[in-house]
Order: sequence, then C-alpha cells, then structure tokens
Amino acid sequence: MSYVAAKGGTQAVLNSEQLIEYFRLQGESEPLKVRQVQEQMRHAVDRSMSEGALYAPELASLALKQSEGDTLEASFLLRAYRSTLPRVACSLPVEGAQMRTLRRVSATFKDIPGGQMLGPSRDYQLRLLNTNLRTEADEQRQQFLAQFGELFPEQEAQDEEEGIFPKVVESMRAQGILAEPPAQEQSEAQAEPYDVTRKAISFPAPRSARLQILARGEVGSLLALAYSVVRGYGDVHPTLGELRFGYLPVAVAHPLTGEAVEIGEILATECEMVSKVHTSDDEEAIREHKNVPPKFGLGYGFCFGHSEVKAMSMAILDRSVSAAKSGKQMGKEGPASDEEFVLQHVDGIEAGGFIAHFKLPHYVTFQADISVLERARAHQAERFAEKVRKRQQIEEQQALFEQALDKKE
Repeated sequence: MSYVAAKGGTQAVLNSEQLIEYFRLQGESEPLKVRQVQEQMRHAVDRSMSEGALYAPELASLALKQSEGDTLEASFLLRAYRSTLPRVACSLPVEGAQMRTLRRVSATFKDIPGGQMLGPSRDYQLRLLNTNLRTEADEQRQQFLAQFGELFPEQEAQDEEEGIFPKVVESMRAQGILAEPPAQEQSEAQAEPYDVTRKAISFPAPRSARLQILARGEVGSLLALAYSVVRGYGDVHPTLGELRFGYLPVAVAHPLTGEAVEIGEILATECEMVSKVHTSDDEEAIREHKNVPPKFGLGYGFCFGHSEVKAMSMAILDRSVSAAKSGKQMGKEGPASDEEFVLQHVDGIEAGGFIAHFKLPHYVTFQADISVLERARAHQAERFAEKVRKRQQIEEQQALFEQALDKKE
C-alpha cells in the first residue's frame, strides 16, 4: 500500500492542537482535577487500565482527562506509555481464591461456601436518571459518608482471612462434574506463559496467549462476540459459576532468598463460566473401553478494575474457543468459535488504529483505483456497444425473414 508524505501545513497542525485544548477548556467550569477523575469515574479508569494493559489508576485518570473521556484514546495513551517502561521483574502466579473480596455472586448454586456477597453493583437499581446529581455539593457528600460510617463502622483490627472465600468451581470439581482441561491445554500450562507483548502470535495459539489478548481486548468487541455465542451462533450456553471482584495481592520473588514478598495489591475482576461438555464420542475413551460421562467445561475471565461484563464475555469466549479446538462442539460453529478470528479482532487499539489510518493521504492508491475504474467503464461501454450491435443485427435479420415470409404468402 502506497502513501504520500504530507508536506507543509505545519501551522495548520499546530492550530489543530490548539483547537483541541480550546474545546476542552472553553466551558465556564473549572478544569477537572486528575484526582476527581480517579475517585469519581472509576469505571472509566478501570476500562482504560484494562484495555491499556497497565495498572496505574492515576495515569489512567490523567489519560482520560487528556483524551476528554475517550476511553479508547486513553487506553492508547497508557499502552504507548507502557512501551517506554523497563521490565524490572515478573510477579509470581496468584490464585483467585486469595482475593480479598468486595463482591461475589454465583448463579450455579444458591448456597455457596461463604455465601453470596452482593457488594457494590448497579444490578439491583432501576435505570432512572438521578437528577439530584446535578446539584450535588460537598456538604451532601460528607453527610452521606457520615451516615454510611455509622451503618458500617470500620474495624480497628481486620482479620487477614476476612473476605477470603473458597472457589465455587472447586466444590464442582470435588463432585466430579467439572471436566479437566484438554490434554493440549494441560501441556501448555506446564510451559512458560506466552508473552504477546514480545512475541508475535501464531495460530493455533496457546491458551496463555489467548487469555492475554482477551484480557487486553476492547469490552464492546468481547461483548458482541460473546453475545453471538449465546444467541445461537455458537455452541456454548453458559452458567455463571462465580464472579468475584476485590483486591488481589501481588508478590515477587526476593532477589536474594527467592522467597515470595508481597509488594502490594490490585483491584481486579475474575469470572468463571461453566457449560456442558460432550464427551460420549471421545475416540480415545472408546478404544480404552471407558465410559466418559458428560461434564461441565470451564471458561475463565480476568481484567483490571471493576468490569464484570468484560470478565464474563472473556470467560464465554475462552470456553467457546476451547470447545471448538478440542472438537467438543455439537452445534453450529459461529465466528466466536474461530480462535484466529476472535483474537485478531478484539483489540480496540489495533482495530481503531487501522480504521483511523484511512484518514492518511491515499492519493497514490486512489489514483490507481481511478485508473482501474476508467478501464472498467471503458470495457463495459465496449461490451455494451457490442451487445447493442448484435441485438440490432438479430432484429434486422428477423425483419428480413418476416418480409420474406410475407412475399411467399
């Protein structure tokens, strides 16, 4: 593809940058503080961190302010900044069961170990505009926080195990109704995780690469593909095994002793979806005369911050791709069952960048298109003229034939 370097117009570009600042500041209100964005726009901050693949709430808030609330642009800014940072160390693997939970729900069982914890969620509210927020003042904020503190007083000494709950899927595994991962995925899990930031992906991709790309994916893309699966363009109709949101500890190995040292924690959302796995036609089991009963398969989702829809969509897609790769699908395969199709189209930054590149000068390619169009039009005109000429000849011959018949009569 050929492009033409745009020459000149430096002042126009500088003026365009000034216009951006003008449209951001032209209102009468005071400029937003980064801290305000971080504290009061947490979902936008979490989405930017998740899609930008960088856990940095303050930087994400700054990116949102700079991009005027455009989460895709903010995530682009974060990922670009991330590419300039040195890699100091790798954190140690952590289990979701270690999460200090703020919210935890399951749709598989009513009574789960530790109980359901609704936590902060708008799932139970009516979707009505709260017009009182237009006149919200700091006095009202302080009054609400005081009332909340009376209802839920802070404990002086917090138990280290408080908010730590076992995983729901572990009880399913103990009952023998949860299938083990396919043999290919089990062998992949023993190897070093695939690093999509340092190595170009190839297909078929290991599950670690799939989960990384899905975790960095744009929530709208993940949601659309997951929705297509459950609407019939796939073979996965899942049930929510467990959805949890809370603080997950981050630990690294001590450089001298090698022991795990906790250096902080991140706010994250984790989801596990289950769906039926068909195993009755397993050729290996038939050869070994083993009856393998149907079980449930597991799909996994994880993302920075509080983003339940993204984590659930990711888990559905993970399950859909795993079922397709292992040959356990019984119904119609849809786009979300194609691993390459899914992983190549869910990254919002890549997709947005490619669509945005059409704003670049395409003078050479378009001139080529015009030349092709002109040749096609000339060719079509010639063919049309030839068809008209042949049609006229046929009509003339038919008229002569009719005249000859009239003379014989």
